[in-house]
Amino acid sequence: MRADRGGGGVSGRLKLRRGVVIAEGPLTVEVGGERRPAWADTALLGEMREGDEVIVNTAALDLRLGSGGFDVVHVNLTRGLEASGDSREHVMKLNYTSLQYPVDPAEGCNALSPHKGDKTLHRVVPVVVLPLHGHLAPAAWAAAQGDMKLKVGYVQTGGGALPGSLSHDVKELRERGLLCGQITAAPAYGGEHEALSVTGALDAAGHLGWDAILAGPGPGIIGSDTRLGHGGMAALDTAHAALALGLPTLISPRLSSADPRERHCGVSHHTRTVLDLLLAPVEIAIPEGEEEIAAALDLAAAGKHRLQVGKADLDGYVESSLPSRTMGRDLAEDPLFFAAPLAAGRILTS
Repeated sequence: MRADRGGGGVSGRLKLRRGVVIAEGPLTVEVGGERRPAWADTALLGEMREGDEVIVNTAALDLRLGSGGFDVVHVNLTRGLEASGDSREHVMKLNYTSLQYPVDPAEGCNALSPHKGDKTLHRVVPVVVLPLHGHLAPAAWAAAQGDMKLKVGYVQTGGGALPGSLSHDVKELRERGLLCGQITAAPAYGGEHEALSVTGALDAAGHLGWDAILAGPGPGIIGSDTRLGHGGMAALDTAHAALALGLPTLISPRLSSADPRERHCGVSHHTRTVLDLLLAPVEIAIPEGEEEIAAALDLAAAGKHRLQVGKADLDGYVESSLPSRTMGRDLAEDPLFFAAPLAAGRILTS
């Protein structure tokens, strides 16, 4: 954390401004006479209606962030201050922030004593560690194509967007029955189930009856153009949590055949760094027929990790009409990006 020049404090502060909702779908707010796209976590803040006076955080749109190009509603002054009733939960999410709210932790679904320290208390559920939210839909779809009918759920970690209700992909996958549930693990929040840690979320998934877990960040990814300062590092923590619980752990690598940034071409530096820093062996998904990528990942594995080859049905995924666009490129332009999670999802059923 860096102090500002004003005499203490942080270098950045909340950019909060008053606005008025002028359209509900898509949500549009007028701020200072300007019409601006906005997003509201209605599960947390309540509904938004035309004419409502709101406070919005304008930081992302003012900075012209690609994946966060909208204002975020902080509070609805017109109807958001109404009492919501008493809550029986006494565990907080977003704790010690102005948005803290009580939850019933998913860790509590384990009826066995949490103090026994016996690793046999949880089910052995395989975990696919996703580097980006764009891997979720292809991996979930591929897992559903195998002969084994698995109940596959999604654990949302840090590294990208934190609200569990923001993802259109999760909503569509749930509606199609390709995901059996969603757990938001701190610092992510607002999912169907709440967990206070990634480790707790992975353990809770077994007690919820899931057969496999796809774990990774929400939409978007934070980054600082440095080796360690980016949201992809969440994969390291997730893999370590899975390994500590004795769960089979498969990395879906971040690959690209068209990214203009050299550090993300072929095998992304995000994946290389995670593989280098992992304290124990994992498996790495390799799309079938990608010999050059397999060689690059084998080099990155450095004899510690094991490569697993999986079929990547790109044509079938396109026909599914699930999301097939990433960072301004569609599947035809960057097939390698989608091949990795398709291979990972298929490996789950092999």
